[in-house]
Amino acid sequence: MARTQKNKATSYHLGLLKAKVAKLRRELIQGPSGGGGGGGGLGFDVARTGIASVGFVGFPSVGKSTLMSKLTGTHSEVAAYEFTTLTTVPGTVKVHGAPIQILDLPGIVEGAVDGRGRGRQVIAVARTCNLIFIVLDVLKPLGDKKLIEAELEGFGIRLNKKPPAIVVRKKDKGGVNITHTVPLTKIDPEEIKAVLSEYKISSCDIAIRQVDVTLDDLVDVIEGNRVYVPAIYVLNKIDAISIEELDLLYKIPNSVPISSKEWLNVDELVDVMWEKLDLVRVYTKPRGLAPDYDAPVVLRKGRSSVEDFCMSIHKEIAKQMKYAVVWGSSAKHSRGQKVGVDHVLEDEDVVTIVKK
Repeated sequence: MARTQKNKATSYHLGLLKAKVAKLRRELIQGPSGGGGGGGGLGFDVARTGIASVGFVGFPSVGKSTLMSKLTGTHSEVAAYEFTTLTTVPGTVKVHGAPIQILDLPGIVEGAVDGRGRGRQVIAVARTCNLIFIVLDVLKPLGDKKLIEAELEGFGIRLNKKPPAIVVRKKDKGGVNITHTVPLTKIDPEEIKAVLSEYKISSCDIAIRQVDVTLDDLVDVIEGNRVYVPAIYVLNKIDAISIEELDLLYKIPNSVPISSKEWLNVDELVDVMWEKLDLVRVYTKPRGLAPDYDAPVVLRKGRSSVEDFCMSIHKEIAKQMKYAVVWGSSAKHSRGQKVGVDHVLEDEDVVTIVKK
């Protein structure tokens, strides 16, 4: 592919190769039978607790275990040599009343996606997390960042990206029909047809609604097994660098420089973590009483309707509900709004459930 010049005459050939590479990579990861080759494995995946999970990913000896131990109070083996953590170590930290599960994963090595250093098991657990902390040594952040991104990308994890606005609808006949509401600047119809040919798709409707869609985006949609996970680059050991160097680190997108050893700037990291997890706190208010601000019901954005709120407390409440009264940013007026089960709640809303 690197040797092939990109032009109209070669676009079909390049599309074919791109699809072949994606299929071969999937087989490497899952095995020819598609069994998920090297999933959680003994000691890797753990019982999930809390409202969300955050996985610590990084090379050995970057300070993941020290940060985990201090953040959660959970003992994760710490030493000045590589591969101290050999299994997933779970812990919990409470943020704004919400229990967040922290998973300290064993250090990965270059070539992890191909199985080196039990890397497949580590990355398989990372795929299931709601947020990934990529912990980097501040003395060599950019090189390590690029390597870890490549390992995670190779395992179908897309960091800080949204799913491409591409819809592929297979049909029995009628050939390939491509529609797009934006100009195609990085992909052309011949490449699209080549990818479809490799996947043995002869008839389908493809709708593209996103600028700068690439061939990789199309392959991701067809493969259908990609996960889109937010990530924070935790630049550890800032106690070892100067203020001038620290200013440069802040220019790295989605990064938070900290020192787990000296406990510097960890408050900012927790704030950014909460923001990235996109959680919603909802307070209960029994009729005639003040709201309970000590124990919020925590929901995920996109799953924060009044029905979700009821179900998170007890599944019978939604069945018994006549209506709810909501105060807060989702309500139309400050004195409270009467709503049904489909009403979407916002962060720090207060809710009273009125039963039938």
